Amino acid sequence: MNAKKNALNKVTVNIYNEDYIVKGNEDPEYIHMLGSYVDRRMRMIGQRNHNLSTTKVAVLTALNLADELNKLQEDYDQMIKALEEEKKNRQG
Repeated sequence: MNAKKNALNKVTVNIYNEDYIVKGNEDPEYIHMLGSYVDRRMRMIGQRNHNLSTTKVAVLTALNLADELNKLQEDYDQMIKALEEEKKNRQG
């Protein structure tokens, strides 16, 4: 196994003007990229809804990201099903 992948990294990321210490096995650059992505998404929602608390912005961001993830998972499942049917048709 890759020893670097097993090393526990401790990275500080700034999301919506708050610092968070994130511990994980992923590369620090990857953790920073994720933090930046969440920060951008929260800022987009916060700019459209100036009166929302940070907690509400975070929850709305999480719902938006969950929606995107769910739709991508559905697309992925449909693609896998189509590939399996294609493979079955070629064999049969």
